[in-house]
Amino acid sequence: MRLWGRTTSVNVQKVLWTLEELGLTYDRLDAGGAFGGLDTPDYLAMNPTRKVPTLQDGELVIWESNAVVRYLAQAYGDGILAGDSPVETGRADMWMEWFQNNPYPHFIALFYQLVRLPQSERDPEKRDRAIAALSENFAVLESHLSDQPFVAGDRFTMGDIPVGAALYRYYTMEFDRPDLPALAAYCDRLGQRQAYRDTVMTSYDSLRPATA
Repeated sequence: MRLWGRTTSVNVQKVLWTLEELGLTYDRLDAGGAFGGLDTPDYLAMNPTRKVPTLQDGELVIWESNAVVRYLAQAYGDGILAGDSPVETGRADMWMEWFQNNPYPHFIALFYQLVRLPQSERDPEKRDRAIAALSENFAVLESHLSDQPFVAGDRFTMGDIPVGAALYRYYTMEFDRPDLPALAAYCDRLGQRQAYRDTVMTSYDSLRPATA
Protein backbone atom coordinates (compact mmCIF):
# COMPACT_ATOMS: atom_id res chain seq x y z
CA MET A 1 0.00 0.00 0.00
CA ARG A 2 1.32 3.45 -0.94
CA LEU A 3 0.12 6.91 0.01
CA TRP A 4 1.14 10.07 -1.82
CA GLY A 5 0.91 13.30 0.16
CA ARG A 6 2.67 15.63 2.57
CA THR A 7 2.13 15.17 6.28
CA THR A 8 1.18 18.83 6.77
CA SER A 9 -1.98 18.48 4.64
CA VAL A 10 -5.13 18.05 6.73
CA ASN A 11 -6.61 15.87 3.99
CA VAL A 12 -3.55 13.62 4.01
CA GLN A 13 -3.68 13.53 7.81
CA LYS A 14 -7.18 12.05 7.61
CA VAL A 15 -5.83 9.08 5.68
CA LEU A 16 -2.71 8.72 7.82
CA TRP A 17 -4.86 8.70 10.93
CA THR A 18 -7.10 6.01 9.45
CA LEU A 19 -4.13 3.87 8.41
CA GLU A 20 -2.66 4.12 11.90
CA GLU A 21 -5.97 3.36 13.62
CA LEU A 22 -6.20 0.19 11.53
CA GLY A 23 -2.56 -0.78 12.09
CA LEU A 24 -1.91 -1.08 8.36
CA THR A 25 1.52 -1.21 6.75
CA TYR A 26 2.10 1.41 4.07
CA ASP A 27 4.72 3.57 2.40
CA ARG A 28 4.18 7.32 2.24
CA LEU A 29 5.71 9.38 -0.55
CA ASP A 30 6.06 13.16 -0.21
CA ALA A 31 3.93 14.99 -2.77
CA GLY A 32 2.20 18.32 -3.01
CA GLY A 33 3.07 21.69 -1.53
CA ALA A 34 6.80 22.33 -1.41
CA PHE A 35 7.43 18.77 -2.64
CA GLY A 36 5.55 19.25 -5.92
CA GLY A 37 5.27 16.20 -8.14
CA LEU A 38 1.56 16.57 -8.84
CA ASP A 39 2.03 17.52 -12.50
CA THR A 40 4.17 14.56 -13.50
CA PRO A 41 2.73 12.14 -16.05
CA ASP A 42 2.89 9.27 -13.59
CA TYR A 43 0.97 11.15 -10.91
CA LEU A 44 -1.59 12.52 -13.35
CA ALA A 45 -2.23 9.00 -14.58
CA MET A 46 -3.25 8.12 -11.03
CA ASN A 47 -4.99 11.33 -10.00
CA PRO A 48 -6.11 13.83 -12.65
CA THR A 49 -7.11 16.39 -9.99
CA ARG A 50 -3.44 17.16 -9.18
CA LYS A 51 -4.17 17.03 -5.49
CA VAL A 52 -3.28 14.87 -2.51
CA PRO A 53 -3.87 12.35 -1.07
CA THR A 54 -3.74 9.45 -3.48
CA LEU A 55 -3.75 5.87 -2.20
CA GLN A 56 -2.63 2.82 -4.14
CA ASP A 57 -3.71 -0.52 -2.73
CA GLY A 58 -2.72 -3.29 -5.08
CA GLU A 59 -4.37 -2.50 -8.41
CA LEU A 60 -6.75 0.01 -6.86
CA VAL A 61 -5.95 3.72 -6.99
CA ILE A 62 -8.28 5.97 -5.04
CA TRP A 63 -8.27 9.68 -4.24
CA GLU A 64 -10.47 12.25 -2.47
CA SER A 65 -9.66 12.03 1.21
CA ASN A 66 -13.10 11.08 2.52
CA ALA A 67 -13.43 8.38 -0.14
CA VAL A 68 -10.04 6.97 0.88
CA VAL A 69 -11.06 6.97 4.55
CA ARG A 70 -14.31 5.16 3.71
CA TYR A 71 -12.52 2.61 1.58
CA LEU A 72 -9.96 1.79 4.26
CA ALA A 73 -12.61 1.64 6.98
CA GLN A 74 -14.79 -0.70 4.96
CA ALA A 75 -12.01 -2.86 3.52
CA TYR A 76 -9.90 -3.26 6.64
CA GLY A 77 -11.92 -2.06 9.61
CA ASP A 78 -13.92 -5.22 10.39
CA GLY A 79 -16.97 -3.03 11.04
CA ILE A 80 -15.15 -0.96 13.63
CA LEU A 81 -14.45 2.28 11.81
CA ALA A 82 -17.15 2.02 9.15
CA GLY A 83 -19.81 1.05 11.67
CA ASP A 84 -21.17 -2.41 12.34
CA SER A 85 -24.72 -1.68 11.17
CA PRO A 86 -26.32 0.36 8.36
CA VAL A 87 -27.58 2.78 11.00
CA GLU A 88 -24.15 3.43 12.48
CA THR A 89 -22.52 3.59 9.05
CA GLY A 90 -25.15 6.03 7.86
CA ARG A 91 -24.61 8.28 10.86
CA ALA A 92 -20.85 8.27 10.43
CA ASP A 93 -21.14 8.97 6.71
CA MET A 94 -23.62 11.78 7.33
CA TRP A 95 -21.22 13.67 9.57
CA MET A 96 -18.35 13.15 7.15
CA GLU A 97 -20.43 14.81 4.44
CA TRP A 98 -21.65 17.52 6.78
CA PHE A 99 -18.14 18.54 7.73
CA GLN A 100 -16.82 18.57 4.17
CA ASN A 101 -19.76 20.59 2.84
CA ASN A 102 -20.24 23.01 5.73
CA PRO A 103 -17.39 23.80 8.19
CA TYR A 104 -14.48 22.76 6.00
CA PRO A 105 -14.52 25.66 3.49
CA HIS A 106 -14.63 28.15 6.37
CA PHE A 107 -11.90 26.29 8.24
CA ILE A 108 -9.60 26.48 5.22
CA ALA A 109 -10.40 30.17 4.70
CA LEU A 110 -9.54 30.89 8.33
CA PHE A 111 -6.37 28.81 8.18
CA TYR A 112 -5.16 30.87 5.24
CA GLN A 113 -5.97 34.14 6.97
CA LEU A 114 -4.24 33.17 10.22
CA VAL A 115 -1.40 30.93 9.03
CA ARG A 116 -0.73 30.54 5.32
CA LEU A 117 -0.85 34.10 4.03
CA PRO A 118 1.75 36.80 4.74
CA GLN A 119 0.45 39.48 7.08
CA SER A 120 0.34 41.96 4.21
CA GLU A 121 -2.10 39.78 2.27
CA ARG A 122 -4.52 38.99 5.08
CA ASP A 123 -8.03 40.38 5.05
CA PRO A 124 -9.66 41.02 8.45
CA GLU A 125 -13.14 40.92 6.91
CA LYS A 126 -12.53 37.48 5.36
CA ARG A 127 -11.09 36.30 8.68
CA ASP A 128 -14.10 37.50 10.64
CA ARG A 129 -16.55 35.99 8.15
CA ALA A 130 -14.77 32.65 8.38
CA ILE A 131 -14.80 32.76 12.18
CA ALA A 132 -18.50 33.59 12.26
CA ALA A 133 -19.45 30.87 9.79
CA LEU A 134 -17.25 28.29 11.47
CA SER A 135 -18.67 29.19 14.89
CA GLU A 136 -22.20 28.78 13.57
CA ASN A 137 -21.38 25.38 12.09
CA PHE A 138 -19.57 24.16 15.17
CA ALA A 139 -22.53 25.18 17.31
CA VAL A 140 -24.46 22.48 15.45
CA LEU A 141 -21.81 19.92 16.34
CA GLU A 142 -21.70 21.22 19.91
CA SER A 143 -25.38 20.46 20.34
CA HIS A 144 -24.97 17.02 18.77
CA LEU A 145 -22.07 16.10 21.07
CA SER A 146 -23.74 17.35 24.23
CA ASP A 147 -25.16 13.90 25.01
CA GLN A 148 -22.86 11.49 23.17
CA PRO A 149 -19.07 11.07 22.98
CA PHE A 150 -18.63 10.66 19.20
CA VAL A 151 -20.48 11.80 16.11
CA ALA A 152 -22.06 8.43 15.28
CA GLY A 153 -22.85 7.51 18.88
CA ASP A 154 -21.00 5.82 21.70
CA ARG A 155 -17.83 4.85 19.87
CA PHE A 156 -15.23 6.23 17.51
CA THR A 157 -15.90 5.72 13.78
CA MET A 158 -14.77 7.08 10.44
CA GLY A 159 -17.29 9.87 10.98
CA ASP A 160 -14.97 11.42 13.54
CA ILE A 161 -11.95 11.58 11.26
CA PRO A 162 -12.70 14.56 8.96
CA VAL A 163 -13.79 16.92 11.72
CA GLY A 164 -11.20 15.59 14.15
CA ALA A 165 -8.38 16.20 11.69
CA ALA A 166 -9.30 19.90 11.59
CA LEU A 167 -9.96 20.42 15.30
CA TYR A 168 -6.31 20.37 16.36
CA ARG A 169 -5.61 23.40 14.18
CA TYR A 170 -8.89 25.02 15.17
CA TYR A 171 -7.80 24.93 18.80
CA THR A 172 -4.17 25.92 18.22
CA MET A 173 -4.67 28.86 15.86
CA GLU A 174 -4.69 32.25 17.56
CA PHE A 175 -8.17 33.78 17.51
CA ASP A 176 -11.13 34.24 19.84
CA ARG A 177 -13.21 31.08 19.81
CA PRO A 178 -16.73 30.71 21.18
CA ASP A 179 -17.19 28.66 24.32
CA LEU A 180 -18.14 25.20 23.07
CA PRO A 181 -17.45 22.85 25.99
CA ALA A 182 -18.79 19.68 24.37
CA LEU A 183 -16.64 20.27 21.28
CA ALA A 184 -13.56 20.97 23.42
CA ALA A 185 -14.16 17.79 25.42
CA TYR A 186 -14.59 15.86 22.16
CA CYS A 187 -11.25 17.17 20.91
CA ASP A 188 -9.67 16.10 24.20
CA ARG A 189 -11.09 12.60 23.76
CA LEU A 190 -9.61 12.38 20.29
CA GLY A 191 -6.29 13.55 21.70
CA GLN A 192 -6.18 10.45 23.89
CA ARG A 193 -5.84 8.29 20.79
CA GLN A 194 -2.23 7.51 19.89
CA ALA A 195 -2.95 7.50 16.16
CA TYR A 196 -4.40 11.01 16.44
CA ARG A 197 -1.40 12.29 18.35
CA ASP A 198 1.00 10.76 15.83
CA THR A 199 -0.68 12.01 12.65
CA VAL A 200 -2.75 15.09 13.48
CA MET A 201 -1.25 16.75 16.54
CA THR A 202 1.84 17.80 14.61
CA SER A 203 3.47 21.14 13.80
CA TYR A 204 2.21 23.17 10.86
CA ASP A 205 4.86 25.89 11.23
CA SER A 206 6.39 24.95 7.87
CA LEU A 207 3.19 26.24 6.24
CA ARG A 208 3.70 29.75 7.55
CA PRO A 209 5.11 32.31 5.10
CA ALA A 210 8.85 32.94 5.21
CA THR A 211 8.27 36.70 5.28
CA ALA A 212 5.56 38.91 6.69
